[in-house]
Parts: sequence; structure tokens; C-alpha cells
Amino acid sequence: MSNFFQIIDILGTIAFAISGVLVALHKRMDVFGVLIIAFVTAVGGGTLRDIIIGQTPVFWLVNMNYMYIIIISTVVAITFRKKLDYLRTSLFLFDTIGIGLYTVIGVEKGLSVGLHPLSCIALGTMSACFGGVIRDILCNEIPVIFRKEIYATACILGGLSYFLLRQLPLENNFVFVIAGAIVITVRLIAVKFNISLPSLYKD
Repeated sequence: MSNFFQIIDILGTIAFAISGVLVALHKRMDVFGVLIIAFVTAVGGGTLRDIIIGQTPVFWLVNMNYMYIIIISTVVAITFRKKLDYLRTSLFLFDTIGIGLYTVIGVEKGLSVGLHPLSCIALGTMSACFGGVIRDILCNEIPVIFRKEIYATACILGGLSYFLLRQLPLENNFVFVIAGAIVITVRLIAVKFNISLPSLYKD
């Protein structure tokens, strides 16, 4: 794993851990509860990804740095929780950064084991979304991915752009950054302008 890829992975872990902390604090959980929610949010998607592609033991059992990163992120987020008073905005921001980074990580993992591009996009989307699904279920919320919001769709578009960008004479690191930024940008625009998928429910 390249140093750049490791940095992206670490940033994604931090972003998701903090988003988990913010949800747990909003639910008034104790310290242990906050840590557990931060942990499952940060590694849930990556765990599913590794199990699907047969890479076991999963990444966070092999590399203890992920445990340390999650614990440190949790302590920092709790310590500065008063600076994060606008929980909705903060949660949205960190969650959006997390799905952007984890989408490209999942796509790259799929490529590393020789999966078809469509399978890589699906793997990237699951990597990005599943930690948030576990977080929301444990916190008794309807997962964001099952609501009308543009969430998984942003990941899919980012995955597609990743493969389109690979056709251009660009450094792989730039492809990572641009594809991740597309996921983040699509989600930001969708929320800003209230763009959502059509609902099947009719009044």
C-alpha cells in the first residue's frame, strides 16, 4: 500500500470516527457507547469490504494503528465537542468526507484483487456506506442510505468517475483525489439544493 493510499485511508477513518462520535453524543451515550459507535462507523464498511474479497483477518485486526486512530479521534472529538455545537452540520461534513475517501479506497481494493469495474464500484459504495448504516441502526435511526438523500448515488458517481479518469494521462494520486472530491461535491450540492431521488410513496 502506497503512502498516499495510507493517508487517504487514515483520513477516511478519522472522518467516520468523528461522525460516529457526533451521533453518539447527540444520543447522550456514555463514553463506552461513544467509542463503540465511533469504532463501528469507522471500520464497518471496510470490514464488510475485506470479508467480501476474502482478505482476512480484516484490516483493523492486522494493523493496530486503526484502533489507535479511532481512540484518539474519539478523545479529540469529545474534548472539543463544544466547538462542534452545530452537530448536524459537523456530522454531515465528516460523514460526507468519509464516504468520499472510502469510496475510492474500496474501488482500489477491488482493483487490487482483479474485480470487474462494476464490482469495484459496488465494493467502493459498500465500503463507504455500510459503517454509516451500522451507526444509524445502533442509534435507532433510519440509515441515511435508505432515505431520499443523495448518498449511495454520490458514491456510485465517484466510482464511475474514477474509471473514466483512469483513461486520462493523470497520476494515480490525482485520480484518487478527484474521484473522492466528486463524491463529496455531489453530496454537498444535493443537500444544498435539496436534490433527492424520487420516492415511490404517493400521498
